[in-house]
Amino acid sequence: MANVWMSRQPATPVIRLAMPVVFGLTLIAIWEGVVRGFDISAVLLPAPSAIAVRFAASTDILWEDFVQTVIKGALSGYIIGCGAAVLTAIFIDRFSFLRRGLLPVGNFVAALPIVGMAPILVMWFGFDWQSKAAVVVVMVFFPMLVNTVEGLQASNQMQRDLMKTYAAPPLTTLIKLRLPLAMPFIFNGLKIATTLALIGAIVAEFFGSPIRGMGFRISTSVGQLALDLVWAEIVVAAIVGSAAYGGVALIERAVTFWHPSQRARS
Repeated sequence: MANVWMSRQPATPVIRLAMPVVFGLTLIAIWEGVVRGFDISAVLLPAPSAIAVRFAASTDILWEDFVQTVIKGALSGYIIGCGAAVLTAIFIDRFSFLRRGLLPVGNFVAALPIVGMAPILVMWFGFDWQSKAAVVVVMVFFPMLVNTVEGLQASNQMQRDLMKTYAAPPLTTLIKLRLPLAMPFIFNGLKIATTLALIGAIVAEFFGSPIRGMGFRISTSVGQLALDLVWAEIVVAAIVGSAAYGGVALIERAVTFWHPSQRARS
């Protein structure tokens, strides 16, 4: 009833924030009621209250896994992969033969399954976080590259001719015209990469890891039937992924406030 009532109200900031919170709490309450009402085994589906208890009791383990997987593996790979992709896209934009030759290769590599790449990169870079960062770099590089290359083509011929009439050198045209117009595409790639980075780092840990990390913990806990700890790790991953995506979206709104999509939201 609360969700139905709020859906009929003007979309104020409070309503926009309260609706997903109330809806999420409703789903959790239904989940709890179904598990307890039908007496579902904790091995199949633990109740949210049991997951919360395990979460509170395992904060030291969850923090250690968070640092290993998110900070060392996912974040470092995300920064390296996205940064390298933007620089490569700027270089490709200057040479059309690279765009025609490298992008098809990039699409081929992007289509490779992570379960095939991860074991190879683990063997190359070792079992610590460096191999997980390498997996993340491979996963985020090409989606980010394709979005950035497409964004650099967003300016039209009239705009580029206007910069030429001002005798603007290529670097000035890039900074003042082409990169600002490419920002919506770049942020689209950054938002896609946030989820890919976390997934890549977690899955890579299934193929070799020190005795810490979210992927390692999920894999070993499933074998021990400690499903409440598995769900606690999933909660951490969900919170981190949502926060990362939301953070990039907020930065996008501040940087691309001039874009029609952002004006429509405001």
